[in-house]
Amino acid sequence: MITLNVNGKDHQLDIDPDMPLLYALRNHLQLNGAKYGCGLGQCGACTVMVGDKPVFSCLLPAEAASGKAVRTVEGLGSAEKPGTLQKAFIEQQAAQCGYCIAGMIMRAQALIEEVANPSDEQIREHMAPNLCRCGTHLRIFSAIKAVIASGVKP
Repeated sequence: MITLNVNGKDHQLDIDPDMPLLYALRNHLQLNGAKYGCGLGQCGACTVMVGDKPVFSCLLPAEAASGKAVRTVEGLGSAEKPGTLQKAFIEQQAAQCGYCIAGMIMRAQALIEEVANPSDEQIREHMAPNLCRCGTHLRIFSAIKAVIASGVKP
């Protein structure tokens, strides 16, 4: 039995401790924001936050997240009431197919929480592990910059 604290709520899961966190989130908690992309930690579609760090949930065993706060894109807002970053991604039309966006938002969330006013280079470097196959990187960058410029903490 593993206890995961996801988006502020504890969940008792009877799962294999080695199960990737991604599968625990999607298959057992029905939190489908994080996507299975490559399964190798090379694309970032599965990015969630564990503690204050972005992680590839496809690589992290669920047991490694036990006792730590896990945040998913669902914890930032909803379709009816999007969070600050989610709203900026919508306004900047940063999503095309949408597959990478939850991971991009979670990685950006971690950066903005860690660095008060990141430079353009810090943003690019921090976001580099996450890939967008549609090529909306400039719109993603613009969305992040808009949130930083607004001074509103996501």
